[in-house]
Amino acid sequence: MQQQLPDRISTVVIGGGQAGLSVGYHLRNKGIPFVILDASERVGDAWRNRWDSLRLFTPAWLDGLDGMKFPASMRHMPTKDEMGDYLESYAQEFELPVQLSTRVTRLSQTGGGYSVETNRGTVEADNVVVAMSSWQVPRVPDFAADLSDEIVAIHSADYRNPDQLQPGGALVVGSGNSGAEIAIELARSHETSISGTPPGEVPVDIGTRRGQIAAWFIGRVMFHRVLTDSTPMGRRMAKKHRGEPLVRTKTKHLRKAGVQFAERITGVDGGLPVTAEGERLQVENVIWCTGYDPGFDWIDLPIFDHDGKVQHERGVMPDYPGLYFVGLKFLYAVSSAQIQGVGRDAERIVERIAERSVLGKPIGASL
Repeated sequence: MQQQLPDRISTVVIGGGQAGLSVGYHLRNKGIPFVILDASERVGDAWRNRWDSLRLFTPAWLDGLDGMKFPASMRHMPTKDEMGDYLESYAQEFELPVQLSTRVTRLSQTGGGYSVETNRGTVEADNVVVAMSSWQVPRVPDFAADLSDEIVAIHSADYRNPDQLQPGGALVVGSGNSGAEIAIELARSHETSISGTPPGEVPVDIGTRRGQIAAWFIGRVMFHRVLTDSTPMGRRMAKKHRGEPLVRTKTKHLRKAGVQFAERITGVDGGLPVTAEGERLQVENVIWCTGYDPGFDWIDLPIFDHDGKVQHERGVMPDYPGLYFVGLKFLYAVSSAQIQGVGRDAERIVERIAERSVLGKPIGASL
């Protein structure tokens, strides 16, 4: 049963995924009163509501959050449902006060802090942590609306399995990790093409022992310690960062599965997708693996640049004391948006919140 939202509390955490739960863990350890708001019906639903065959790229020994190991053998690659259940267990283990089915509709500044408006009421807070990833709202190109009504077109956010498609050819638009994995699956039942240029690939099989050692080095060393905003290499990558390389599925796997490669899709002609070379693709299904927008239009504060990105300093908002972000792509490092890296950012932000309390900022009422 849901508790009533407090009228005022020290800290509101917006988002109950791995980022928000990590922040909650560290707030609990500091004894700072807080509440976590999440729009889902269950903790972990952001993972459960993805395509059926999805598995994590990292083995279980790299998939635990601070304070709690992932409950599986070290080399097991968790399914998306197992990850969702782990997050739910994590919230229960540490008695994190997550308010579910609570969608934030507006965040604004008040004289004494911040006002967080939701579908269940308004909470005033001294501190607000927006603990959400950079991808919240599915993005498709404008010309997607011109596709023929006879084509089944869905975004990867709504894709679950091949049964959603009709007989005939399938085009996967976008060749990142999601697109590549979905294309491999579709190729078993549909003549499948994938468009776009893959963003490179990890040169080892992560299912092998050697590959998992390499995955540790890439994740815990390169993504976590080398590619950060403290290094020249990291700063260069942050400026042109488009996406991670293909991890599990490789180009050779796509070819072996019979997936055809198409040029980038640039428009629609006669209801059919058209490549950069002007080729019209005769397909019956289109899956848009074209990414997401941040979806922060509910934040009623001038904190965005001309591209709509949050202007922050490692998750801290200098012009808005008490407002923080955790979970954004390259908040501090490549690992900032990954399970194995979010805890470091969460701990650092909570330290800043604790410092504000020590300096005399009231910490509000507890639940």
